[in-house]
Amino acid sequence: MCVAQSEPELSLNDYLPPSEPEVTRDEWHQRIEDARRRAKEVSRERREHPELYKPIPEDPDLVATERLLRDESLQRGDIIATKKGMFVYQGRSDQPRRDQDFVPVNPKSVR
Repeated sequence: MCVAQSEPELSLNDYLPPSEPEVTRDEWHQRIEDARRRAKEVSRERREHPELYKPIPEDPDLVATERLLRDESLQRGDIIATKKGMFVYQGRSDQPRRDQDFVPVNPKSVR
């Protein structure tokens, strides 16, 4: 068998997935121009309607409550301090937390 008749050896590229065709210079310039146009449109939209892009202020009390309800380290009997007072966690680890699981600590009963 002649070397010219043998199968060509496989290269690394034969094992790789086919790549996307190369972008022409004109296509590349068009993509850049499209991106610039979209950026200008977004910038104009933000200037014309800033109220749509204002962050929504979070209620700190709501955030703190949600954090407590998600805190998996709490155990029955743990005491937490809030601006509304001190509370004892009376919930169970095998059940979802509820607002009712936090019982106010009555400072007058502590002696």
